[in-house]
Amino acid sequence: MGMSELINQEDDLEVCGSADNIVQARVEIEELKPQLIIVDLSLKESQGIDLIRELDRNNCNIPILVLSMHDEAIHAERCIQAGARGYIMKQEASSLVIGALRHILAGNIHVSSKIMNKMVNKLTGKADAAALSAAALLSDRELEVLTLIGRGCSSAEIAAKLCISAKTIGTYRERLKDKLGLKHGAELVRYAVLWVEFGRPESVDKSIEAMK
Repeated sequence: MGMSELINQEDDLEVCGSADNIVQARVEIEELKPQLIIVDLSLKESQGIDLIRELDRNNCNIPILVLSMHDEAIHAERCIQAGARGYIMKQEASSLVIGALRHILAGNIHVSSKIMNKMVNKLTGKADAAALSAAALLSDRELEVLTLIGRGCSSAEIAAKLCISAKTIGTYRERLKDKLGLKHGAELVRYAVLWVEFGRPESVDKSIEAMK
């Protein structure tokens, strides 16, 4: 069952529009004035988190729920910091998705108990940095470059999308190899492709290890 069909089955919930890129999303949001926005991190030709940040900068008061295939351990906190009100993985049961929507519409933040504990521990200074995976230590921009590499973009294409120089992309590639413990560019490309495909650092790490 698709997400729209799932939501429309509820008596008090209705999908009023949809978009697959940021430009179209801006138009839909302006025209339809939804009470809640569901954002997939993997939009066409852009990152969903860019839309979240844009809406936050524009003081948009519409709550946002992120629905993603990507591991919450890496992305949930980033999305909440960017302005989202909730994060849920696509693999979750349908009832949890509806529950998350209602929780956010009631004015609350929805993340798993694991992520909530992690965020609280950070605020109280109890975070264990050693427990973080290598991918979790990447900056938002580094993670964005990694994703674009995994989608098959060349350095020139990535530079154009991010409005920075190809030389800077080269610097990001070197940082990524260093932080992820990869020896050369081919390993970085394989890692990036697996990252985009699986969206979970532990799956990537195991696959990379198997190829060495």
